[in-house]
Amino acid sequence: MLHYAIIFLVVALIAAVLGFTGIAGAASNIAWILFVVFLILAIVSFFRKKV
Repeated sequence: MLHYAIIFLVVALIAAVLGFTGIAGAASNIAWILFVVFLILAIVSFFRKKV
């Protein structure tokens, strides 16, 4: 999950440099959502192993 978030972040950065603001915005939103999902799953996994 984190891997895909980093990929979308790199795509967003490249698109922003090339001037594709729409694609950059969409890719950064997807990267943000994937990162938040990764954090939630990591926290759930961490607490699940403690119990």
